[in-house]
Amino acid sequence: MVKLRAKCLLAGDSTVGKSALVQVFRSESAHFLKNYTLTTGVDIFVNPVLIPDTSDSVELFLFDSSGKEIFYDSVESQWELAGAICLVYDITNATSFSSCTKWLERAQAQAPNGQLPGVLVGNKMDLASRRIVEYKQAEDWAASQGMEYFETSAKEMENCDSPFLSLAKAFHRMYEEKLEHIQCVV
Repeated sequence: MVKLRAKCLLAGDSTVGKSALVQVFRSESAHFLKNYTLTTGVDIFVNPVLIPDTSDSVELFLFDSSGKEIFYDSVESQWELAGAICLVYDITNATSFSSCTKWLERAQAQAPNGQLPGVLVGNKMDLASRRIVEYKQAEDWAASQGMEYFETSAKEMENCDSPFLSLAKAFHRMYEEKLEHIQCVV
């Protein structure tokens, strides 16, 4: 049984639902808070994820970052040595989708090798009738960045675990590849 720890950044514009997504994930889709206060820096949450078909787990340290530019300097210092990123945008807001490029570049600048495994999350699928960003557009962008794409509704508590399970599995896979490499060298 292996227990790993991974620092996972949540990044995206303000009001896209990063905090709501984390809260639903942490409550195992049992609770959605109706009122949130603006994240003014970084809120840190820890949640273990069991890796399917193994006895291993990855403890995700979720760094829920403010999406307001005014707080970016305090956020940036918390992003060092991240192991993964979860980019979140609002499917009804094209600007929040466009900003994902900026958030990814900022996170990669803090990464040890400039690369981070990650996922792109289109949140607020409960507002699909007001959709601006098409599924295919987001999926294609995510693929071009080497990321998986997910759509969620934190409000309806739909599919909120999937992005985090994907990140935990990716981190676990990287660990196993490094372990295999070390064993081959020895």
